[in-house]
Amino acid sequence: MDIKTFKTVASKLPPHIAVLMRGPTGVGKSHLARAAAAELELPYIDVRLSTMSEGDFGGYPDIEGMKETSVMTFCMPSFFIRACREPVVLMLDEMNRALPGVMQGAFQLVLDRELGNDKDGTPYRLHPETRIFAAINAGAEYDVNDMDPALLRRFWAVDLEPTTADWLDWAKEEGIDPILADFVRQHPAHLRVDPSEVEPGTVCPNPASWHRIDESLKYMGMAPSNIAGSRPEGFYAVCTGMLGVEASIAFSDFVENYEMVITAEDILNNWKDVKETCVDLPADKVGGLIDKLSDHFKDKSWTNKQAASVKAFTDTLGDEMLVHCWNQLVATGNVPNIQKLHKLIGQRVVTAVKSSRDLK
Repeated sequence: MDIKTFKTVASKLPPHIAVLMRGPTGVGKSHLARAAAAELELPYIDVRLSTMSEGDFGGYPDIEGMKETSVMTFCMPSFFIRACREPVVLMLDEMNRALPGVMQGAFQLVLDRELGNDKDGTPYRLHPETRIFAAINAGAEYDVNDMDPALLRRFWAVDLEPTTADWLDWAKEEGIDPILADFVRQHPAHLRVDPSEVEPGTVCPNPASWHRIDESLKYMGMAPSNIAGSRPEGFYAVCTGMLGVEASIAFSDFVENYEMVITAEDILNNWKDVKETCVDLPADKVGGLIDKLSDHFKDKSWTNKQAASVKAFTDTLGDEMLVHCWNQLVATGNVPNIQKLHKLIGQRVVTAVKSSRDLK
């Protein structure tokens, strides 16, 4: 499942329906749970099951309380008590790396939404609006426990397969360096490399590692946008520790040889100045330009003159790329802009689509 679909569904499920995210490390499972908590305006509590003993999760006997009541009760963990007192998003991470006793506690929490008991034997129950999200690392390269089928069926379970478009949308929201994002856009194979396809122990890029390298480079004063056209000492070394050798070579070369690219504003306001450059661009960079136009199209109000400039840009495109461009712009839902552009290129788009169908 892609990220867009996951976001559409996950936060809208009934609160008692637990969500299980399956996927390789680094695809953004924890980030998605945090995003759901933010959308729901609920506190987010991360519970790392792989680090816990059975008592850490299910509670320890209250010895002092037993002296007074002669009844065994349990001192429950703080995350659980808070989730009972107020609505929260409870993230049970690395569930299939947990000890068997911890997994059984998770089973009870997901199944019954309760743990432990008071002196009358009444279990402590989660707040009715508390939501449970859980995550497991899936794949042959992980040393994990199998999920109990009886536990698995209690979840809305999804196999996350983020697309490059998903990551680029996220990168824009998070303020990821635009040149780094441009590299991923043009070289999507480097967004994530399957660890099972390389030698064990090899450092491989994944969506989370691109986030970490962005943070590190900015902190070290080597943000790609600031050093484009050069390769500062240490740049490649930092990259190899998070991305691996192959991706680091490609990324370092990309930044060193980077030419400041054409922006959406260049096409909209200075088309005559960039026309010659645009005509000679390879398909991947044209696709990047269309993405930039789409971002601008979504949030801004275009003038008739700007729409005419975009029409001139689309005149340089083949039929397939023209249809792709039109679909990208229409998907933004900006009706006033769509109407302006439709008057200029609508007929050509219809003709291009018809020609494509006739060829089939």
